[in-house]
Amino acid sequence: MISLGCAKNLVDAEIMLGSVLQRGMEITARAEDADVLVVNTCAFIDSAKEESIDAILEAHQQRGLNRRPNQKLIVSGCMAQRFSNELGQALPEVDAFIGLDQVSELGAIVEQLVAGVGDSGRHGSNITATGIPDAGYSFVTPRPSYIPDYDTPRFRLTPAHSAYVKVAEGCNHPCSFCVIPQMRGKHRSRPVQSVLSEIRGLVIEGVREINLISQDTTYYGMDLWPEKAGARQPIDSARGPTLAGLLREIQKIEGEFWVRLLYTHPAHWSDELIEIIAECDKVARYIDIPLQHIDDSMLERMRRETSRAHIENLVDKLRSGIPGVALRTTFIVGFPGEAEKEFETLLNFIRNTRFERLGIFKYSQEQGSRAANMPNQIPLKVKNARYRMAMSIQQQIAYEIAREKIGSELKLLVDQPHIARSEGDAPDVDARVVLSKTASVGEFVWRRITGSRGYDLLA
Repeated sequence: MISLGCAKNLVDAEIMLGSVLQRGMEITARAEDADVLVVNTCAFIDSAKEESIDAILEAHQQRGLNRRPNQKLIVSGCMAQRFSNELGQALPEVDAFIGLDQVSELGAIVEQLVAGVGDSGRHGSNITATGIPDAGYSFVTPRPSYIPDYDTPRFRLTPAHSAYVKVAEGCNHPCSFCVIPQMRGKHRSRPVQSVLSEIRGLVIEGVREINLISQDTTYYGMDLWPEKAGARQPIDSARGPTLAGLLREIQKIEGEFWVRLLYTHPAHWSDELIEIIAECDKVARYIDIPLQHIDDSMLERMRRETSRAHIENLVDKLRSGIPGVALRTTFIVGFPGEAEKEFETLLNFIRNTRFERLGIFKYSQEQGSRAANMPNQIPLKVKNARYRMAMSIQQQIAYEIAREKIGSELKLLVDQPHIARSEGDAPDVDARVVLSKTASVGEFVWRRITGSRGYDLLA
């Protein structure tokens, strides 16, 4: 399995591998030994699509070099979901495409491909005379509706002490730059008890970090309300499940662990949610809240359903209501129509707000998105310059924030004997703490910060 893209895609990969193990197959880390190779693709932006195509072609080339002509090549993930028809024509090297609704069925699909048991009634007609699905066969169904349950078999690809828990799938937001709703469907939350059962099981296994993920984590549960909630519906736990209510129940689970919130949309924060995070010591003082821009005209063009006033008020509430919180956000530069004045507004906001963690994306003109057809597309040269300018400002802020930690005592989760992370650092995307004395992997330790090195701390 080669899994590309975000943590949400990684969970899908874990479920696919779980279905393979459930049917008695073996998983190998050596592609040359495998009877089947799966490339789990990403299609969020152009660079991700290019990486996915490169991985597919590399996999096909390697099976030729390794003299494994009978090795099956399956493509899954967002790219397969969105472009399976086009890819079937463009990539005859691929034996089959599976979509997001088939992630729990990979084991059965592999058996069908390897054993040559075709199903001509499936989602296509390109079945050979022998009953074996022909190259480019698509199992993809439109408008995915699948969501995992707590007992869905999984083969975790993360370190033993850290795990991602997908609390919902899909998205209801109309952001003009994004095609995720077209690929992953409408927002659909898992029941509270399903999420709690999965977390209890992970904690029993020794997991010390639970990362809650979805396309829109703050909208969690609202689609399960008896009276359906609108996109800008105020959060109210009295009406049904909410993220605040879920965190309250997670806090009751026995064991030492922290739970981290990723991908929270700014439109769905509530005073109750802020209060719950402040009250629950198992919830990490870390908020991932993609804002994308701050200028009101840009937010309107991006269809973000928020305003500058709302964002500034929310940031103030988060920092005053959750002492010591680390805020991570992302911004897009070079969105169609972004003038120098609007870009300077964004830079000033970055300078003044001083986010602890921040990522910058250059706008990608995504086929099928509303923004792709907007006038005043920004030249790549301008986007590159704005990217470098914004990152330079944030880099200096991050270095200063790191130096301010010197002398403090921090609780750390140990990833490697000499590498740990603080409560304010999510796996894979944030900074590290380099330990002078080794510690046990997967355990919490308290260490005094003695210095900083770029983004990283020394302890």
